[in-house]
Amino acid sequence: MASNFFNLYTHDFARVAVAAPVCRIADPAYNAEQTIALAEQAAAQGAALVAFPELGLAAYTCDDLFHQRALLDGVLDGLAAILDASLNWKMALVVGAPLRVDHQLYNCAVVIANGQIQGVVPKSYLPNYGEFYEARQFSSGDYAVATEIDLLGERVQFGSGLLFEVADQPLLKFHVEICEDVWVPVPPSSFAALAGATVLVNLSASNALVGKANYRNQLVGQQSARCIAAYLYTSAGAGESSTDMAWDGQGVIFENGELLGEAKRFADEPTLTFADIDLERLSRERMRMNTFAQSVQRHAAEVGKFRTVFFQLDLDREQPLALKRCVERFPYVPADARRRDERCNEVYNIQVQALAQRLVTSGLQKVVIGISGGLDSTHALLVCARVMDKLKLPRTNILAYTMPGFATSERTLKQAHALMKLVGCAAQEIDIRPSCIQMLRDLGHPYAEGKEQYDITFENVQAGERTNHLFRLANHHGGLVIGTGDLSELALGWCTYGVGDHMSHYNVNASVPKTLISHLVRWVAESGVIGRNDAQVLLDILATEISPELVPGTAGGQPEQRTERTIGPYELQDFNLYYVLRFGFNPSKVAFLAHTAWKDREQGRWPDGDHVTRNQYDLAAIKHNLGIFLDRFFRTSQFKRSCVPNAPKVGSGGSLSPRGDWRAPSDGQSVVWMEELRAIPVHV
Repeated sequence: MASNFFNLYTHDFARVAVAAPVCRIADPAYNAEQTIALAEQAAAQGAALVAFPELGLAAYTCDDLFHQRALLDGVLDGLAAILDASLNWKMALVVGAPLRVDHQLYNCAVVIANGQIQGVVPKSYLPNYGEFYEARQFSSGDYAVATEIDLLGERVQFGSGLLFEVADQPLLKFHVEICEDVWVPVPPSSFAALAGATVLVNLSASNALVGKANYRNQLVGQQSARCIAAYLYTSAGAGESSTDMAWDGQGVIFENGELLGEAKRFADEPTLTFADIDLERLSRERMRMNTFAQSVQRHAAEVGKFRTVFFQLDLDREQPLALKRCVERFPYVPADARRRDERCNEVYNIQVQALAQRLVTSGLQKVVIGISGGLDSTHALLVCARVMDKLKLPRTNILAYTMPGFATSERTLKQAHALMKLVGCAAQEIDIRPSCIQMLRDLGHPYAEGKEQYDITFENVQAGERTNHLFRLANHHGGLVIGTGDLSELALGWCTYGVGDHMSHYNVNASVPKTLISHLVRWVAESGVIGRNDAQVLLDILATEISPELVPGTAGGQPEQRTERTIGPYELQDFNLYYVLRFGFNPSKVAFLAHTAWKDREQGRWPDGDHVTRNQYDLAAIKHNLGIFLDRFFRTSQFKRSCVPNAPKVGSGGSLSPRGDWRAPSDGQSVVWMEELRAIPVHV
């Protein structure tokens, strides 16, 4: 079957849902009708899996009615009705039902697809404390002898150790546990995840108590995170008996600890909550985290008990099916203002602590830093200022130099001086043009003879002279040269190798991407953490177009060099960097995610504030800039990253140090990525 680029299943996502019907106690026919109605809606929305509450076909609060044959026979009739309806759905559903097996009654989850029962999972842990009396009616599935049962004329798999794999979406492999199973110290789903389940399903009937909903969220979220899995939790709601308890119909969907969807609690009407889970992301996280494999080996005996049931859903990949999932445009920058401030504070303090430690262990008390009047050196200087405060040293121990060259603008030079004054460091200006002219003359470069030849040599002579000055100044004054280049520049190779902005004694910005640095500078300006309220210069720097200022500008004062015209918009390239470095996704998936996030001005999320441009990128622009990123990242830039200075890693989004997250050959090629890129369409 052909795959459509605009279909989420093509990119190893799966749409799932949790449902909470309004039930009637001991009325299986009605409950089956409600189940079918919600399942129809889920199927119409393209879901591959939908889960219903514990014992939902009978209602959880039947108590001793569970031992009435009429009710149990009615449940079988309800199951038969659902089976007939499921012939029309390309979807699996999991429903709760009391079932008789070998003269015992089990609290079961029944997995249905394609008009067939694919398997039955009995509940393992039966609560018999507080308000619960399940051991009065049911037997534990852990002690069931049968591994197959006859049900509605079919011979079906039975047992708590069942996994269900969708053959046409093999990363969709799920396990079912029931309510109390996730409350115990070692839930059955823990071993199921080690056995390969990427999706964990819980059919529950957990009553409402003050504070219990938050605890359930924590419980389910943590289980999802520990298992590196998606977790679907659905609970009984309206219609259950209020004789001794109340019910809220809580439903949540987590992915590796992140909440993707949440149902309305205490709803009077049926609820159906969707989420699109990233199966590849889960798989890659398990592959990357080698201790997951060690856990599989340690618990091999338990893992080996699981059996897998395979079935086909014939998921439709030919038609477009857009991703209904929040894809943040700035993955390194939280969209929520409170979380963003927390992130900035933490990153800033990681940088400060790391540099302070390096100064203490080196026995040095001074730092040397070049100030351009641009974004990166600004943030590095702010870090240095806080380090001096932390170590109770004067800020004049920061030896800051602005070094204008042939293309330095009046604006950035003015900003550099204003910034150094704001910080209160020792500030000097060194004109590097004479030494650059001497170097160009020694090289026999045409510029030294008055010719306007602005080539790479012309640029790198300036970058090299600045760094050479900084190292010699550090020798002279007994200081540490602080690097200012950021993660985005390292990814794209946008730095001058060796004696250039590539090198320093210690680089505080090396694992901070450009999009985050802009928010760090704004956060410092707004929070006053450096001790001054006059932050206008920081705002001016934020509003300055990014340029290395190595080639003279135009008569109108605009920079001739505009970085993002050459290497692409940083907001797109940081997006590409995150998904390539952190998850190793194919170009087509990165483009699909970027298209979801950036295709219009209203869809997706971005940090609050007028300072963020709400740009729109069509698929052609996304593909073009992704091509720039892939070739520079994989083919042309690794040799620079193989010998970067020491720098602190600040986030799980990655570091490009060979001593940290990223080790790659300097002679690598980009062929396989560029080939896959070509298959991406340019039109919707």
